[in-house]
Parts: sequence; C-alpha cells; structure tokens
Amino acid sequence: MKSPLEGSIDLKRIWYGLFLPWCCLCLYACKKDVPFILSIDPQIGMSGDILTIEGSGFGAEQHESYITIAGIPPTGSSYLTWQDDRITVRIPALGGFGLVYVHRDGKKSNPLLFSNRAAMPDLVQNQVLGLAPQISSIKPESGSIGALISIQGSGFGASRERSGVFFTWNAEPSPTAPEVTQEPEVVEVFELEFGYELWSEREIRLRIPDGAVSGNILVQTPWGNSKPAFFTITGKPGTKTFKEKRSYTIAYTVDIQVQEAEAPNTLYLWIPHPVSSASQRKVTLLSRNREPFAEHYQGTTLFQLTDLVAHTSVRMSLSYLVDVYTLETTLKSQSIRQTGDSPIPTVYTLPSALIPSDNPEVVAVANAIIGRERNPYEKARRLYEWLIREGGIQGTPLHTSALDALAQKQADAYSGALLFCALARAAAIPAIPVAGVLINRARMSSPHYWAEFWIEGFGWIPLDPCLGAGVAPDDFNLHQEPEVYYFGNLDNQRITFSRGQEVLSQMDPRGRITVRNRDYALQNLWEEAIGGIASYSSLWSDITITGMYVQ
Repeated sequence: MKSPLEGSIDLKRIWYGLFLPWCCLCLYACKKDVPFILSIDPQIGMSGDILTIEGSGFGAEQHESYITIAGIPPTGSSYLTWQDDRITVRIPALGGFGLVYVHRDGKKSNPLLFSNRAAMPDLVQNQVLGLAPQISSIKPESGSIGALISIQGSGFGASRERSGVFFTWNAEPSPTAPEVTQEPEVVEVFELEFGYELWSEREIRLRIPDGAVSGNILVQTPWGNSKPAFFTITGKPGTKTFKEKRSYTIAYTVDIQVQEAEAPNTLYLWIPHPVSSASQRKVTLLSRNREPFAEHYQGTTLFQLTDLVAHTSVRMSLSYLVDVYTLETTLKSQSIRQTGDSPIPTVYTLPSALIPSDNPEVVAVANAIIGRERNPYEKARRLYEWLIREGGIQGTPLHTSALDALAQKQADAYSGALLFCALARAAAIPAIPVAGVLINRARMSSPHYWAEFWIEGFGWIPLDPCLGAGVAPDDFNLHQEPEVYYFGNLDNQRITFSRGQEVLSQMDPRGRITVRNRDYALQNLWEEAIGGIASYSSLWSDITITGMYVQ
C-alpha cells in the first residue's frame, strides 16, 4: 500500500549481562568521540517547557557546545544546566516536529525526535467530510509496542481490504542533510504481528506496530485519509535508530521451458517480493511483464500460466524499488516488562518442521546455555554468543537442518538462523527466521539468512549469527567487531524477502509441487503443475541489483 505521507560468581556472565548493553550503547560515542543522546524528556512538549537531555560525552561544561531542536539553537540564557551526562534547557519557539542534537567540538550527536504539542491536531469530533474516515477517539490514548488499542469513529468501511492504519515513524537523516524541520514518515500495522484484530465501519482494534514513535495516527481507506490524531508510545525499554538509507532497484526473472504438455494444464508460480518492515520501506513495483493471478498473496505474488504448449518458453520478469535502513538498537534489559497481551509470544514459540523447538536435545541445550537467566533479552544474547562461538558456523553451504547443525556442531547461515530460532523458542523467546540477499561492494547478491526475536513493548530485535561469527561473502563490507554489532543491529547491505516461513496451500491437492528450501525466501511452495504438463523445467534467476542510491 502506498504510504499516505511521502537503540561462586560468574564474572563473564556479569560482564555480558550488565555491562555489554552499555558497551553497545557507548560504542557510538566512544569510538567516534561524539556526544550520544540516550533520551529526551519530554518527547512532546511546548515552547517554554524544560527539556532534559540524558546521555554521555556532552562535556563537563558547556563552553562552545550547544544543542539544536529542529535546527534552532536556544539562546544562551535558555540553558539551565550542562553536565557530561545531562543537559536541561528551555525549549525555544518551534514548528511541529524536529530532531534534537548535541553539538560539541564540531561533532554532532545522534538525533532524537521532539514534537511540539501546540502543532498537534486535535481529534475530530462529530465532523463529517464526505466519505473520508473520521477518528473520534483512541482508547487508550497511549500504549507500548504490541499493545492493543481501539480507534473509534466512522467511515472505516465494513472490512479492511485496501485500507490501513499508519503510525508516525522516524529515521535519522544523513549527516550531510540540513537540520530542518521535517515531516516524519509513517509505518503501517503489520500482519506479521497480528496487527488487525477487528475492522468495522465504526471501530478498528489493532496492535501498535514495531517501529512506531509518538506522533500522529491516521486511517487510510480507498475513499480518503482521516485527519491525524496524536498518540503517545510509552514503556519502551530502549531506542531504535533507523539511519543510512539505501535505495535499491532490483530485477529478477523466472524462465519456464515446456517440453511435453497437452491441454488442459495450469502452472502456478509463487514469486516472492521484498517485504515491508520497520527498516525496509517503500517497496514499490517498477515493472512486470505479466499481470498476476493474485497480488500480495501471503508474502508472494501468485502467477497462473494456463494451457502451456509443448516446446515453448515463458518468461516472468519483475522489478522493484526498495529503501533499506541500517537499524541499531540500545536497550536496558532491566527495564523489560513482559506484561502485554499480544499473541506473538504464543505463536512464535511454537515448534515447526523447520524450527524443532520441542526436540528434547534442543530443549536440553537451550536450558544449559541459559542457566538461571530469566530476562528474555539476556537469554537471547547467551544463545547468540554460544552459537557463534560453539556452533561451527562456516560460509560453505552445508545443506543441513537445525537438528543436524546442533548434532554436528557445524552450521551455515541457513541452519544457523534456524537453530537460533529453535533454541530461542525452546527458551520461550518468540523468534522468526528471516531470508533475503546480501549485497557486496560489486553489487552482487547472494542468498542469506538471519533471525529476529521479539521483546514485548520494544518490538523485533535482529541478529545475524553468520556475520556475527565473521563469516561473510567475498567483497562484503563486514562491520567492525561483528560479534558485538550483529546482535541487536543490522546493516543496510541486504534486502529481505521473507520474515518467518510463509506456509502456502496448494491450489489443487493433485498438483505436483516444487520446493526451493535454500533460496532467497522461506516458503514451502514455489511451483505447482496441474493437469497435462508432463515435463517442464524452470530457471529462477539471482536477484540482480540494477541500481543503488546512498543517501
């Protein structure tokens, strides 16, 4: 859908459990010798209010240092206190939205978003504007990621179909971009997170999506957009930073060669397309040479070829544009509160054929690694660290399952991601495998697999066991200190085609199916031949990077 708007005592465990999260947080500041903002309070306020900025590296005294809010520096008399880890300042006159920076010695901190409450629109009360949807109330008026809320109003439509609800989303601009007030973008509620519980003419019940920040909510339908209503995101135990946007144009094809066939016959192709997420956005179809049988069918585009003729060929070609952001997280694990009512912890801890989390050996290994740890974030960290150090991860494809990888202590990117998910689910941590492609400096792509786990009130946290172990394709820009970086952070040198496994149903129980377990998407069906197709061959191309733009 088109967008409506264009972070005895076992000393080793103590170190990793208590200090490593802060090491990750401080990596930005310490290595680059720049100030780092951890939080601002309030996030939504008025001109004249007191803004408190907490973080590190601000300097013990102000001297020539200063802050900017939406590009506006407060006057010298506005500063109340200036310490190395805390600044208080009176908010100057502003527009609507803006980014807060700390400037010291010619260097600029990471930004956080501040919103001017005076510029926020009020909820629309009893106002009718044709057929466009109208929001009258949101209950509750604030909530955490994954929480269930209700939007009351009118004109939403009897069913969702092509409609959606959008929350404010914000990315860090390029360091070379001018500091100006900018309208934040939006993120839609995700099906992966069981986002929509009810959609009716006068009420929508939904769950707050991963990546949402305090700001406006709006409802979009085929008849128009609602006026925005303000909503506050609360309870986050940390921050997520989306930055360093890269825009990719990609192309790929499927070639079908028919050897023997007679009518009637049908060939179905489930062709994956890039998925939308908090860090992968604005997935736009640029071209295709044939209209699909079903658009956006469970994470794929379904094509139907009918009455194919012997000794003929058919080509399917697609091209997409997609924006990918580097995602970095900082999280205070002691602030996590598992009190939500989301179905995610139930559904994404279930075993499956790919993720045998109920296997006794998997359960035993998970318990041994975790020990007495009860914090889900720290449990996930221990599993990740064990996997990259003890899992025998290597770059050569092994064609092994998660259970084989565990038994043999040898894994590749595919089995390593599945094994992490199995261990995590055995430890009651919601986790999903992710599939896509990595892109090297020569703009060549290669299939790759990683994982995400869910923290209630915070959202999905990425990790890449293969890259964390230092195993990367040739000519790939592997991040410094990969073991630390690839837990909780993800680079922008990849395109995601599936999050979790897409379990598709056959179109005909008598159809002959083709499975491609180790391609750039995780789905159980790729092709299905029905009727008089006696012999055919298919060639699925690699993902070709036809263009790349770095912001």
